[in-house]
Amino acid sequence: MADAVLGWDLGGAHLKAARVENGRVTDAIQIPCPLWRGLPHLDAAMNEALSRLGPAHRHAVTMTGEMADIFPSREEGVRALTSAARNKLGDISVFAGDAGLVSPSETPILWQNIASANWLATALLTAKKLPQAALVDIGSTTTDIAPVDGGKVLARGRSDSERLVNNELVYTGIVRTPVMALASIVDFEGQTQGVMAEVFATMADAYRVAGLLPEDADDFPAADNGGKTPQDSARRLARMLGRDVESAPFDAWQRFAGTLVAIQTAQIAEALIRGIDRAGLNSQAPLVGAGCGRFLVEAIARRLDRAYVDFADLVPVDATARNEAAICAPAVAVAVLAAGI
Repeated sequence: MADAVLGWDLGGAHLKAARVENGRVTDAIQIPCPLWRGLPHLDAAMNEALSRLGPAHRHAVTMTGEMADIFPSREEGVRALTSAARNKLGDISVFAGDAGLVSPSETPILWQNIASANWLATALLTAKKLPQAALVDIGSTTTDIAPVDGGKVLARGRSDSERLVNNELVYTGIVRTPVMALASIVDFEGQTQGVMAEVFATMADAYRVAGLLPEDADDFPAADNGGKTPQDSARRLARMLGRDVESAPFDAWQRFAGTLVAIQTAQIAEALIRGIDRAGLNSQAPLVGAGCGRFLVEAIARRLDRAYVDFADLVPVDATARNEAAICAPAVAVAVLAAGI
C-alpha cells in the first residue's frame, strides 16, 4: 500500500477512481453519482470505490462536480468537494491545472485553476507520452478536445466557458445528452419533420437502437424510468417524433438512430478539425481516444485518415483494467502524475 496512489475524478454525474501501484494502473472504476441530489451521493460512491480499489496513503483529486446546482457558485463547489474528499480520504493533493498538484489549503486561491480541470490532467499526460496528438475524451455527457505538441497542451481555453467559446468543450456525450439537443428537424422515412423539445429520449437510446452502445455505459435510469432493451429505446425515440413505435418497422428506428449518431459524430469531428487546424498539427498526429465513447474517436480517425491511439496505451496498465482505465482517463491521469510515472 505504501506505493499505491488513488486518483479521483469527482464529477457531477459519475465518480471515477483509479489505482496506481508499483508503476502500473491496476484497477479503475466509474460509479454513478447524482451529485445534484446532494453530497451524500458522493460519500456513498467514494465508499464503493474504496471498497473496490483498496486503501492507499496518497490520493490525487480532480473534479467537474463543482458545476452541480446544489452549490451556489463554482467556488463554493470546489471548496465543498475538496473538503468532502479530504474528510473521506485524509491526505490528498488537488489538481490545479497548470499549477499542478497542490495542497487543499491552496484551494481558496487556486479554485479557478481547480474547477473542471480534469480534462487538462488527461491532456498533460498525453503531452508527456506523445510528441504530437489530439486528445478526444467522449464521455456520457461531454466531449473534451485538446491538441498537444512538443510536450505542451495547445488548448486555447482553460475554464469551461473559454473552452466552449473555442469548441474545445463540446457539450455532447453518448449517454445522457437529450436527443432534442442534437436536432430540431430531421428526415424520417422520406419526410422532414420537427423533433419534440422534450426529454423523451437520450443518446443512450439512439446508440442502443443502432447497436453501438458499450456494455455498462448507460448506468442511469432511462428518461421514462423504463426498460433498456432496443425495443424500449425505440419506443422512446418514437416519442421524440410524436409517434408510437408500432407506426414504423424497427429498421426505420434504426435508421433514425443512425441519423442521430451521424449528427453527433459530425459535431465532434467539426470541433476537432478546427482544433487540429488552429494548433497546426501535422497529418501524422494521431487521435487519442478516451471515455466510454472513444469508439467514435476511432471512427473519426478513420474518416480523417489519422492513426488512432487508445488512452490505455499511454500508461502501464494491467490487461484486466484497460477498458476501465480509458473510461476513467482523468482519474488515471492524476494518479499517474502523482506517482511520477
